[in-house]
Amino acid sequence: MLLSMTGFGDARTQDPDAGLTISAEIRAVNNRNLKITTRINDPYGRLEPELERLVRDRVRRGTVQVSVRVERPRKPEDYRLNKTALDGYRARIAELGGVVDFAALMTLPGVVEELSTAAPDLERDWPIVARVAAEALETFEADRAREGAAMAAELAGLGRAIRETVGLIADRVPHLVQEHQKRLVERVQTLVREHGVTVEPKDVIREIAILADRGDVSEELVRLRAHLDQYEEILGASESSGRKLEFVVQEMGRETNTIGSKSLDVEISRRVVDVKGALERIRELVQNVE
Repeated sequence: MLLSMTGFGDARTQDPDAGLTISAEIRAVNNRNLKITTRINDPYGRLEPELERLVRDRVRRGTVQVSVRVERPRKPEDYRLNKTALDGYRARIAELGGVVDFAALMTLPGVVEELSTAAPDLERDWPIVARVAAEALETFEADRAREGAAMAAELAGLGRAIRETVGLIADRVPHLVQEHQKRLVERVQTLVREHGVTVEPKDVIREIAILADRGDVSEELVRLRAHLDQYEEILGASESSGRKLEFVVQEMGRETNTIGSKSLDVEISRRVVDVKGALERIRELVQNVE
């Protein structure tokens, strides 16, 4: 099953026992290697290596960004009223003859102080954070699997198109020797007729043999079909392997280029262009396969 390197997943939960609200987001884009960036708000920064390990266990390639936020709802005891500051503001307003608005006073700097909270218990909170991160990973992987299935279908179709075109090239090859022989005989007959040149039959046979050997692409076709077999096996495998696909497509391209360079036939050259076009599309898709 192919997996896309791009994807998005998120999760959110409220844990009343721990008094925590946790949200997690995971997104990824293409990368030949694995690069993970984790971000979690203070004072939970020490959990970032643990988050990275969670992702590394399930993702092999791509640039992955993990963002987690842990919030604890505020309680009345988390704040303190600074009566000194409040009295100072009231006195100043009275001196100016203004009307005291207590709601407005509460928003002035220094009137309400936020007390520093105790450091969180990371060992207690980590299982909750890990559970939310794992849920986000599940939705992330489901997203990658959906995109991977769409890519697999397109890649399979491109492989079938290449195999069909290779079959057309193989069907064309046997006719090439006959056509070379016909053209060569016609040229010899023209030389004999117009210039009285004498050509030995063995020379004609040797020339035909040279042309046939020079344009023989049977071995390249055999190897190209073998690479197509391997390509289809990788697509149908249970494990996604973009690197293997990259290697096989590279080998398919090499054999296709050799066929194009060895053959002087216009029809085969056109078929080679078709194969190269399909391979280029495959390369674009494979760049996004994990």
